[in-house]
Amino acid sequence: MDKASLEALILELHDIEAVKFGSFTLKSGIVSPIYIDLRLIVSFPSLLLRISDLLSQLAFPLPFSLVCGVPYTALPIASVFSVNKSVPMLMRRKEVKAYGTGKVIEGKYESGERVLVIEDLVTSGASVLETVGPLKNEGLVVDDAVVVIDREQGGRENLANNGIQLHAILKLSEVLSVLVARGKVTQEKAQEVRNFLDANRSVSVPKPASEVSAKTASRVRVSYGERAKLSKNPAGKRLFEVMEEKQTNLCVAADVGTAKELLEIAEKVGPEICLLKTHVDILSDFTPDFCSRLRAIADKHNFLIFEDRKFADIGNTVTMQYEGGIFRILDWADITNAHIIPGPGIVDGLKLKGLSKGTGLLLLAEMSSKGNLAQGDYTATAVKIAELHSDFVIGFISVNPASWKSGPSDPAFIHATPGVRMISGGDALGQQYNTPHSVIQERGSDIIIVGRGIIKANNPAEIAREYRVQGWEAYKSSCA
Repeated sequence: MDKASLEALILELHDIEAVKFGSFTLKSGIVSPIYIDLRLIVSFPSLLLRISDLLSQLAFPLPFSLVCGVPYTALPIASVFSVNKSVPMLMRRKEVKAYGTGKVIEGKYESGERVLVIEDLVTSGASVLETVGPLKNEGLVVDDAVVVIDREQGGRENLANNGIQLHAILKLSEVLSVLVARGKVTQEKAQEVRNFLDANRSVSVPKPASEVSAKTASRVRVSYGERAKLSKNPAGKRLFEVMEEKQTNLCVAADVGTAKELLEIAEKVGPEICLLKTHVDILSDFTPDFCSRLRAIADKHNFLIFEDRKFADIGNTVTMQYEGGIFRILDWADITNAHIIPGPGIVDGLKLKGLSKGTGLLLLAEMSSKGNLAQGDYTATAVKIAELHSDFVIGFISVNPASWKSGPSDPAFIHATPGVRMISGGDALGQQYNTPHSVIQERGSDIIIVGRGIIKANNPAEIAREYRVQGWEAYKSSCA
């Protein structure tokens, strides 16, 4: 590949706004000052053809007889490559259908054939590995992947550790250098991106299911539908039923500053979730009609509302906080939560008002912040209190219920885990993140709570759908 053709490609990608600068939340959950949106190239046939030609220059020294594009953005790239170079193509389904053949890999192939994986963009390499796994399960051989842009954030190394060699048309550092040289981006902005890359050189990928410990693999959970029959609380029973009906164990934490933003998020992600978590006391424009409007959206999309109030006072005080004040939580929230610091009296107080209304309570048994004190005896006490009030307590906010001495406890109790993103890690304020797979299948939780990874995304509905699929697949695997 000559330098002039690569420079022309970079400039055209910038011209069509496939390369953007600002503040963007990536699929991995990282907030990036640069965003590469190669979905746009489907609207530029000549550019798509040129990218296919450049990829072929990388590909044809390699041994392969089939190509497979990573869904979804790389599918048109792989299709053009296949047609233009007369190479048969396979397609991996992201969601396996319950009807028809139920295949994960579509197309004609024989065991032992070599497949070249085609991707548009690599950050951690997770998406490539998600495609490689099903291909190998079919007896196909995958040694190489070609990509348009390598973000240089650990993907090449992660893939190499899994036996896949990455071949890229462009590296992100090369894109930056050309855009600076041509006056398309300032030196200051380019340095901001370089600093970001230096700070995020090693984005990890979720541990594959094949590496789950024998203990985890042998633990088979009771289905949500069966557990609905065990619940003694109307809100808990309905939550299990919604999860089963909508095939979702996703809760979105709508931690935004205005009622307007919260209602917009609720409308966008509503079809994908079983639960919406709110913090009503941070809404700067709260009015009483907000509650009825949110309730209407919840009824429309069939999800429950969880007001993350974290009650922590004596019984008499929390009774007034629950039903009174300007927020009147009891009137619109299906579920709330509480610390057990004051002792069981806090549950008695909330139960006094909530039980007759059919609402439910989650106890904070563990927390996802670094250095928190909710562990050990504290967690065990939360379980004991829940068992004494199983008609009102529906479960726990927990981080790793599989590690509890008694396991995840009575299957009538539900476990919801915060701090979930597509990759593991943490933020500057001590929040620790885990993947949907690790939370559901390895840690024994039931609901993944996702906040910034969805609400800060350019397309919250699309990202929520991806989290829903990942969470549900992890649940189904643990039921097998």
